[in-house]
Amino acid sequence: MSLRPDLAVIAAHVTPGSRVLDIGCGDGALMLALRDLGCDVRGIEIDGASVERCVSQGLSVVQGDADRDLHDYPDKGFDYAVLSQTLQTAVRPDRMLDELLRVGTRAFVSFPNFAHWRTRAALLVGGRMPVTRSIPVSWYETQNIHHVTIADFRDLAREKAATIERDWYFSHQRPIARIGANARAEFAVFELSR
Repeated sequence: MSLRPDLAVIAAHVTPGSRVLDIGCGDGALMLALRDLGCDVRGIEIDGASVERCVSQGLSVVQGDADRDLHDYPDKGFDYAVLSQTLQTAVRPDRMLDELLRVGTRAFVSFPNFAHWRTRAALLVGGRMPVTRSIPVSWYETQNIHHVTIADFRDLAREKAATIERDWYFSHQRPIARIGANARAEFAVFELSR
């Protein structure tokens, strides 16, 4: 199975044999890849049908809401906490970041970049919230409640005293350079520690 680019980067940078908590694990694609690396992977997912799919594949996934249920996990209980394409759906992304760095020694966070030039152009020219590859549904259908940019996330990490260990940026599903990424990247991946 081919992984989304953000998940592939995460899988490539998790140390084999690690303990990983995948928050908002969706269909379990990352969990399967990490299990193949000998990792002890657990997942939490809000959607019941996705939880059933994961469990049917032998994955250890519980149904839960990351906005409320992460407090049940122990401090530094995992080597890595992963939040892929979910931060922008959190009620309080700032608190979510605190929780990620509490339960994991390191955290991976990926999100769509709402400052991408196509998004900016759609707002400027059309005056409407755009539908793009990284934001594929209309504003009234989306689960995105916070429109985060790369610059915003860097500021949040600094405010939360989180160290950005590594970062990756993508456009058209391909990696791009860091220079000008806030306008050029469709989505980003950050590895953090505290």
